Amino acid sequence: MQVQNQEEKENKDLLSGSKLTIADIAEELGVSKTTVSRAISGKGRIGKDTVQRVIECIEKYNYKPSSIAKGLANSKTYNIGVAFPADANLSSTPFFQVCLLGVCEVAAAMDYDVVVTTVKETDINLLKRIVDHNKVDGMILTRNFTNDIATEYLKQKGIPFVLVGSSEDDTVVQVDNNHREACEKLVSLLLADGVGRIALIAGDKKHIVNRSRCEGYYNALKNRGVDIEQDMVFSDCDSPVFIEQAVRYLLKKQTECIVCTDDVICAKVLSLLREEGYSVPGDMKVASFYDSVHLETNNPPVTAIGIDVEELGNVAGKRLIEIINGDISTHKTILDYEIHLRRSTQ
Repeated sequence: MQVQNQEEKENKDLLSGSKLTIADIAEELGVSKTTVSRAISGKGRIGKDTVQRVIECIEKYNYKPSSIAKGLANSKTYNIGVAFPADANLSSTPFFQVCLLGVCEVAAAMDYDVVVTTVKETDINLLKRIVDHNKVDGMILTRNFTNDIATEYLKQKGIPFVLVGSSEDDTVVQVDNNHREACEKLVSLLLADGVGRIALIAGDKKHIVNRSRCEGYYNALKNRGVDIEQDMVFSDCDSPVFIEQAVRYLLKKQTECIVCTDDVICAKVLSLLREEGYSVPGDMKVASFYDSVHLETNNPPVTAIGIDVEELGNVAGKRLIEIINGDISTHKTILDYEIHLRRSTQ
């Protein structure tokens, strides 16, 4: 009897905690590893009784992570995916890192894990891979293009997803700031302060956020009765070469202020002005439609629009999990912003 008890103890130790494997479960239940694997994944023809026995075995030996047992019970993976743009450069990476941090905080609090992947404008194969293989219960997209193929794919698949950003498709659940309003307000404040000949250097116009920011710039000029000079507006400046060409042209046009659609462009503009011996704001005023720590600590600090990126991630993660659980009551959530008037435009 003592030997038998020792054997039972050894078996229990073997099947406890993180040591538990599919092979262990199969041996315990007297079924094949394939049967256990199919029961866990939810694929294949496995009887409900067998699935229930696998669940009970997992719970009995406290298998980690516990989300597997829960997932078996209600056909969930307890994973959510986050898709970042594959072409994001090092300068723009902090935005996506902070956004991911916000998503992870909410996911952890709600007992979900986060799977990260990347997408390109014309290539979403990595996204398809995790969705088609049922790796996630839902997705968060962190960038949106006009005619966005990732959005269309997720809609066709019927998988819950949330966009950090804005879409012209009202059926897409969106979490964003009012970029158009914020940018219009910033330019209006500059005009009201007597700043004239305000130029705009913008990024890729296929990005919805850049289009919204440009619209805010145009609206401010129109509402103040200021003529729009198209040669003072530069779009698709997504490389240092294009930004440099725009700055050199604007320096010849008696421009008083250069407004940039994001902090990456703004940092390059500041660097070029410094190299050419122009002082900010003495010779040229500079502002950005997106703030960052680099602009805040620049000398002089740069006037910019501040948004809480971590909150964007928090809200997107929470909304996605709500949708997974059946709540689709809110399709668009607009978060607040702040306008930071600093020495670069004084």
